[in-house]
Amino acid sequence: MGVDTWIQAGLALIGTGGGVVAARSARRTKRQETRDDFLAVTTQQGKAIERLEKRVERQESEAEKQRERIGEQDEAIGWLLHRVRSLVSHMKKGGMEPPPAEPMSEPAARYLRNVDA
Repeated sequence: MGVDTWIQAGLALIGTGGGVVAARSARRTKRQETRDDFLAVTTQQGKAIERLEKRVERQESEAEKQRERIGEQDEAIGWLLHRVRSLVSHMKKGGMEPPPAEPMSEPAARYLRNVDA
């Protein structure tokens, strides 16, 4: 082996080492990957939280509308009960007998008992 061979081998080793160092420095570090993953996750979580907040606001407004509608229905049913009772008492005072009531479902009967309370 001559001097030229040793020089070529040395240069090849230096070139290989330089390539390894260049490849290593071009690669992202674990810390950079972790930071980017954290940013991606927090961004996704922020968007998910915003969607959930919008959904909660929409559900709260729908619930408020339903409560108002239920209150109005409750008031209407109370008025109808009072009207029916006053008509029946008026008929009885006049000597007439009201027609027999049609059968009522159990949920309706439970609701009317709660309205009377």
